[in-house]
Amino acid sequence: MPPPSSPQQKPTDSSTAASTRSRPTWLRWLIGFVLWTTGLAVAGALGLLLTIAVALSVAYPNLPDISDLADYRPKLPLRVYSSEGALLGEFGEERRNLTPIQEIPKVMKDAVLAIEDSRFFQHGGVDYKGVIRAGLANLGRIKSQGASTITMQVARNVYLSSEKTFTRKIYEILLTFKLEHMLTKDQILEIYMNQIYLGNRAYGFSAAAEAYFGKPLKSISIAEAAMLAGLPKAPSAYNPISNPKRARSRQLYIIERMEENGFITAQEAAAAKKEDLKIRSGPDNTRIHAEYVAEMARQLIFTQYGNEAYTRGLNVYTTLNAGEQEAAYTALRRGIMDYERRQQYRGPEKFVVLPTAAQDVEDAVDDALANHPDNGDVMAAVVLEAGPRKIVAARANGDNLEITGDGLKPAQSGLSDKAPPNIKIRRGAVIRVVKTPKGAWEITQLPEVEGAFVALDPRSGAIRALVGGFDFDKNKFNHAAQAWRQPGSSFKPFIYSAALEKGFTPATVVNDAPLFFDAGTTGGQPWEPKNYDGKYDGPMTLRTGLAKSKNMISIRILQAVGPKTAQEWVSRFGFDAEKHPAYLTMALGAGSVTPLQMASAYSVFANGGYRVNPWLIAKVTDHKGRVISEVTPPAVSELPRAIDARNAFVMNSLLQEVTRSGTAARAQGTLKRPDLAGKTGTTNDSVDAWFAGYQPTIAAVTWIGYDTPRNLGSRETGGGLSLPVWISFMERALKGVPVSEPVVPPGVVNVGGEWFYEEYARNAGIASVGLEEQQRTTGGPDVAPHAPPPTEERNRILDLFRN
Repeated sequence: MPPPSSPQQKPTDSSTAASTRSRPTWLRWLIGFVLWTTGLAVAGALGLLLTIAVALSVAYPNLPDISDLADYRPKLPLRVYSSEGALLGEFGEERRNLTPIQEIPKVMKDAVLAIEDSRFFQHGGVDYKGVIRAGLANLGRIKSQGASTITMQVARNVYLSSEKTFTRKIYEILLTFKLEHMLTKDQILEIYMNQIYLGNRAYGFSAAAEAYFGKPLKSISIAEAAMLAGLPKAPSAYNPISNPKRARSRQLYIIERMEENGFITAQEAAAAKKEDLKIRSGPDNTRIHAEYVAEMARQLIFTQYGNEAYTRGLNVYTTLNAGEQEAAYTALRRGIMDYERRQQYRGPEKFVVLPTAAQDVEDAVDDALANHPDNGDVMAAVVLEAGPRKIVAARANGDNLEITGDGLKPAQSGLSDKAPPNIKIRRGAVIRVVKTPKGAWEITQLPEVEGAFVALDPRSGAIRALVGGFDFDKNKFNHAAQAWRQPGSSFKPFIYSAALEKGFTPATVVNDAPLFFDAGTTGGQPWEPKNYDGKYDGPMTLRTGLAKSKNMISIRILQAVGPKTAQEWVSRFGFDAEKHPAYLTMALGAGSVTPLQMASAYSVFANGGYRVNPWLIAKVTDHKGRVISEVTPPAVSELPRAIDARNAFVMNSLLQEVTRSGTAARAQGTLKRPDLAGKTGTTNDSVDAWFAGYQPTIAAVTWIGYDTPRNLGSRETGGGLSLPVWISFMERALKGVPVSEPVVPPGVVNVGGEWFYEEYARNAGIASVGLEEQQRTTGGPDVAPHAPPPTEERNRILDLFRN
């Protein structure tokens, strides 16, 4: 029997059922839809969370290790500096200056934060507000906005590829959280400010400030900071050099953003918008011209460190003096261009067809000069009008220049009506021009001749200046260190030095008379050497013979000394004996030397007889300035002795005579100081032109010649070509340097105004007869350095006087 029904329950059930029956169908459907959607959303969320958890468990262990970012070490280039710290060269794929966050100016950080991530210090790596804001902005704008934070950019730029895939984006977000967890905000910002690529080979804002404005980051203004801050988004599109209009537009927008975020005031924003920026649009003309030296340093460092040399941020400090290096570079280029003015005009470098429309002409000029860049002060131009009395030419910068009067003389043959087509200067010709000291324009041409200059400190061998050629970009061959050339008469002092050890004195008289050696004597072709001027002046002292650079005197001296003995003697100065065969032609400098080798050899005379080895690198530091290696040169007295002090003293006296009254008299005449010494050198057929000389604090050598040896010109000599370069350099190098007074070493005496070894002083002034009357000695070929000559050598010397 069923239980009795409760009297209270029935009304309740019946009312509920009635209520349910009374609901509209649409409401029941809506409630069901909401419940179904909510359940689906919850299930989806749970699924997403599960998916993320699985992704995290799989992806997170595969994330790169970022522990090394705590000690951030990006690829830093190798930099080469002068002894004073002037930048000479930079090597490496990435131009970068690692700048600690504390040293980055606030204005630069504010500009970056304003445009890239204004809430950087508030969010945890992903700016959710920024994502929403960018999403809303993108719905209403054609131009989209990004939402990548600085941390996300660091994750992407340091560790991930640039491909746009869902997987990479997941890794980017995961890595962002990892970076935020392990590093401080300042560390992340420091990495970003140093790592980001900003165009023009510049990585990081410090390098960009140098690349675009030529100034250190600490010195930039608000306007400049805003310009740089616009580069990360698109370094090419917003490059102020190649796209100034777009770069300017973005700069103005960033200034506004800086104001909106409270980083600058309205007044500062207005002033920044009006600031006229000076963008570096060409090569750095303020940098010291030391390309050959920088390359030498690079090779030395690469030999030691390998490829790491270009990424470790090594700073190489050379022995170079920046002021002297510039003086050497300027002097050599001027000397070569002065020579070029005396040469036949070889014609324009190219001919182009110029249209008639003005705008089209400008475009054609730009296209033509793109392949003919300026070479320092030797600039390229395209001829617009050409006549016998005036040339009008266009430069790449849009300037038109006129060449008239004396400015046309170097190219007169190209203006003649009879000039052949390849020489004729006409409309469309690509020519070279230079500005004269008076400010006028002069037509010229790129030289074919080459040259080298090197200066050493003779007390240590430290290289103070070195120029390996006319232009490094034109010819990278380092003539100062690599060119083996005949030294000509500049080699004679080393033969004279050997003679002093064999009984000769500055007062010894030798006959300057013609010589002839038949085939039986030479073992080959007959040889009839001549003096440069073809004149013979008869008997004269060694002092006069060297001052006048008499070839017959040098040959007779070498005959007396003996070619084999002389060959061994010159090796004391650092010369390679095998490059100076033991023949009489050695007296005329027929061997092979490099300019650097000659500077080292002349240093022996300058420092009192000590052998020095040239060296370049004084110190190497890491990017934080910590010293890795450093060179402390020994005192000059601790160097190995090459020749006796009195030999060096007497040779110095003879070489001073050359610069006082001989072939280099222009040296003392121009510089007005007696402590200069040196020797000119001109090889056979005027193929090589030299001057090697010194003052006790600096030894320097100039060489000029063609890479493929050929005649420089019948009137071109070392005294006319190379000596002026040396003088020009010494004017700068010796400015403020007091005149040096030589100290007379023991064993040297002065008799009648001439210097003698003490043991020969009793016969001073008795030329050849005096030698014959000297005490005779016997013995083998090895004789004490200052003993009278043995019989064999004495007879050879007497033969000289008889001949």
